[in-house]
Amino acid sequence: MSAPGPLPAIPFPREDRFLRFPAFDTTRQWWIFYALCALSFLPALGLYFVGEEPIAFVTSLEMWHRGEWFTHTIYGLNALHNPLFNWLHIPLASAVGWENGLAAARAMMAGSTVLTGLVVAWLARALFGDRLFAAFSAVVFLTLGDLFVYRGWLSYVDPMFMLYVFTGTASLWIACERRSPGLLVLAALAVTAGFMLKAITAYTFYAGAGFVLLFRKEYRAFLFSPASLLIHAVMFAWPVIWFALVLGGGGQGSRMLGELLDKWLAASLGAYLLKLVTYAGDTLLKLSPAFALAAYFLWRRRGGGLQPETQAAHVRTALAIALLNFLPYWLAPQSQGRYLLPLYPLFALVIARVIWRAGALAVRTSAAWFCGLLALKLVFLLAAFPYYQATYRGANYLETAREIHGKTRGFPLYATDVTSTGLSVVAHLDVLLLPGGPVIWPPNEFASGFVVSDRPYPETGPIVKSWKLGGNEVHLICRGDACDAWEKNYPGGFTQ
Repeated sequence: MSAPGPLPAIPFPREDRFLRFPAFDTTRQWWIFYALCALSFLPALGLYFVGEEPIAFVTSLEMWHRGEWFTHTIYGLNALHNPLFNWLHIPLASAVGWENGLAAARAMMAGSTVLTGLVVAWLARALFGDRLFAAFSAVVFLTLGDLFVYRGWLSYVDPMFMLYVFTGTASLWIACERRSPGLLVLAALAVTAGFMLKAITAYTFYAGAGFVLLFRKEYRAFLFSPASLLIHAVMFAWPVIWFALVLGGGGQGSRMLGELLDKWLAASLGAYLLKLVTYAGDTLLKLSPAFALAAYFLWRRRGGGLQPETQAAHVRTALAIALLNFLPYWLAPQSQGRYLLPLYPLFALVIARVIWRAGALAVRTSAAWFCGLLALKLVFLLAAFPYYQATYRGANYLETAREIHGKTRGFPLYATDVTSTGLSVVAHLDVLLLPGGPVIWPPNEFASGFVVSDRPYPETGPIVKSWKLGGNEVHLICRGDACDAWEKNYPGGFTQ
């Protein structure tokens, strides 16, 4: 049975202004707005490298140039990461040209964010039986501030990881509702893709969801059915097959496990206590303005005024899955906010339900805020961030790479700089060096060449030039004949 629509609640005095805001009364109107929000990611495609974005770019270009599909490398060294992102990125970057490879990677991530919103709508429709609410839920998800303005388009693998993990969770839940083994297969494939993209945590998110669903007695028999047990046995066996048989060992599993354990090592007691106090609040801020709106309407209508919830069990289940999976990241001494992206859709579903139950005016008020956020995002992507990159850091990565490329031709070029700044410069260098090979780590002994480094290495050679890029420095070091050539072509060019 379909849940009733929003109640025509009595306006609050401070909310009267939103009565003049055009109402989004139909499913079609909400989906049109969703499409506009999706298109707002397009300006981000042309920006320069941000943060750790060059890591994925450099590994893809190196794997493509070597024709290697299983060994994930940076500067020619095995980084011991899973390669699914590279498998998807390489064909696309090759098709559009590696000079557009960053835009291709960002398009993949923005597309993953938009597709996740469609999965949110699919789950909302399946659980609550209301097409209008499903469209509203998708918009609430897509306009979560952290995701909409910044995190949803960066070419880190997290948005795609979110898509795969949440698709697995949604498929598992709907499979329980419909008693569908086919949807369990979809869930297993999605979670396995999440593992192949990033980490074993794809399985922990999924296991957390399955654990909560087991508390719904109407799902228990299906989850313990022979088909379910077989599908899940194969799914959970895949990491062992991948590490042991496909890769033949090599330490990747140990590296992945060690990386997880490192998150539980506290730098200091004070830093850990500060993280415990601030982490939850920081997460709620990233879920705004939708969370703030839901909290406001819940507070204003305390003691009455909320539409009766006809599917309270679904709301409790979504919140329980999100909170159970949130807890380890909150308690771990080290964890970044981007690791929580697979939980954003579940939080969005709960937030959307709270706003929906607050009535028609609450929905219309939220629409006004979402439109305002869309306008702010366009200002950020079309003006503020491009100005920042042109005047502080971003454009100077490319300028530095062009200078290094022009002044080191004819000599081997290496790199030891693994900071985000150094990797950004090297990513541009790799493109400039095509069709030649990408920059690699210097051999233990090399007679002549240049090295891009983040610090002086007197044992390697003198620094011939340094660049200040944002808050970091990039140095160019020479050795052997390369030093003689530099001194001949650029007299007095040595910085030390």
